[in-house]
Amino acid sequence: MNTDIQLGVNIDHIATLRQARGEAYPDTLEAAKTLLALGADYIVIHLRRDRRHIQETDLQKLCRAFAHKVHLEMAACEEMLELALKYKPGSVCIVPEYPNELTTSGGLKIEEKDKADLKQKIHRLQEAGIRVSLFIDPKANSVRAAYNLGADIVELCTKDYSKAKTQKQAQTLLNEISLCSLLGRELNMEVHSGHGLNYKNVREVALIDAMQCLNIGFSIIARSIFVGLPQALLEMRTLLDRE
Repeated sequence: MNTDIQLGVNIDHIATLRQARGEAYPDTLEAAKTLLALGADYIVIHLRRDRRHIQETDLQKLCRAFAHKVHLEMAACEEMLELALKYKPGSVCIVPEYPNELTTSGGLKIEEKDKADLKQKIHRLQEAGIRVSLFIDPKANSVRAAYNLGADIVELCTKDYSKAKTQKQAQTLLNEISLCSLLGRELNMEVHSGHGLNYKNVREVALIDAMQCLNIGFSIIARSIFVGLPQALLEMRTLLDRE
């Protein structure tokens, strides 16, 4: 069993708090430095087209400080592609993005008509030395589609698993995530998961053998309100420990 699972911490909601008052704090760069020093493997940010939390200046500062530790979530549009090529984060995750959604609502719907354009965008990012992930639902056809498009990484959406109403439903969805993780590994892609993972449901996903990284944000930032950021991160890292 692989005993080394990475943790990417999403700091979008640090920026949400800042934007709520239009202040210069809390500072995303300070948050990122703290989290990386405490044991986060990298920092996740979603630069949305509506700029509701993360701003271009955040991306610029973070990439200038430690580009290889920045994982940028973005829509598959030319505007975001150009920003990624300009600031060169270590990796990019292409996610679906819709107006007025509270948060990402599910995995990419990889339509036949969009494949050529998406493949070209992936290639342009990779040519610039940026690793590319696709955020997909845990379905075998989506994993194979990501592979055929040339993605380096697949991030399996855990939204449905995190919202499961019964233990039986959660186990069925967990099995789907596990099988897709194995398929991703067989196709020589790195396998990540994320969306809705928290202190109560993360352990089972972390124990999936083929899983290599979990991307978690809201639950860690929410927990930090009560126990502080160092303790919130430590508690999550403990749950990810496979030994």
